[in-house]
Amino acid sequence: MSARDRLTDALYGAGWGAVKRLPEPVAVRLGRTIADAAWKRRGAGVRRLEGNYARVLPDAGPGELAALSRAGMRSYLRYWMESFRLPAWGVERIESGFAPKDLHHLTDGMAAGKGVVLALPHLANWDLAGAWVTTHLGIPFTTVAERLKPESLYDRFVAYREGLGMEVLPHSGGTAFGTLARRLREGGLVCLVADRDLSASGVEVEFFGASARMPAGPALLAQQTGAALLPVTLWYDDSPVMRGRVHPPVEVPERGTRAERTAVMTQALADAFAGGIAEHPQDWHMLQRLWLADLDPAKAPGARGGDGAPERGAP
Repeated sequence: MSARDRLTDALYGAGWGAVKRLPEPVAVRLGRTIADAAWKRRGAGVRRLEGNYARVLPDAGPGELAALSRAGMRSYLRYWMESFRLPAWGVERIESGFAPKDLHHLTDGMAAGKGVVLALPHLANWDLAGAWVTTHLGIPFTTVAERLKPESLYDRFVAYREGLGMEVLPHSGGTAFGTLARRLREGGLVCLVADRDLSASGVEVEFFGASARMPAGPALLAQQTGAALLPVTLWYDDSPVMRGRVHPPVEVPERGTRAERTAVMTQALADAFAGGIAEHPQDWHMLQRLWLADLDPAKAPGARGGDGAPERGAP
């Protein structure tokens, strides 16, 4: 393990070990302090976040985008502070920390016995939503996590999420899809963060007026297993409670090839994600390049440089 990897692992370990023991008001203030300091430095991750917000709000001026990116960093650090503290939260705190709307789409889908795929963007805190599902609804689920470096950090994320009641599969290796399909055929629940393709073989969609690529997995799983495919959007308000909405099912088109049906369904997911992001852009924690024009330096000369923010261990 390199010195940088050891430092990264040590910092995350300190976060999980120390932050969860802080009183909640202290943790909230600490998160805001770290967020504001990072925002003032205007590193690669903050600049990328602001560039992504510029696509969401194309008419926003520099001042508005700067204020939005500051709010976005505060939301991002709220996610991390909550995540570090989640393992120490009791059942009551988890259940009172999330208030979803239109939950019947999920419960009806589970009652049908064909399984459910929940697809989410990087909005607010999906770990908290997942803990609420396992705790309040008593429904275990399976998800996929990107293999982070160093490997010890990936192991921390897996242990953390398994401690919240999730089954976690590695994104790499090619076996995740088959396991997810089996869980769905058994009538189970699968949750996937699905607004950023990590395979370079995703589906091209129109997203805020420009081309992006999103993973085909949610649509393919729904087609192959008959499971309901439900978009979910999350957001914070001024209270300690996170809000959310379970959207109506994305239907499988009656006609077309598998690729054509997948494209239509993935675009429907992108549209649902875009609606939630447009309503609460500050809670969209996309500190990486997403749009195809930004992924190609020749097409986006102003977007050079690395995206310095860590992934959230999401698929």
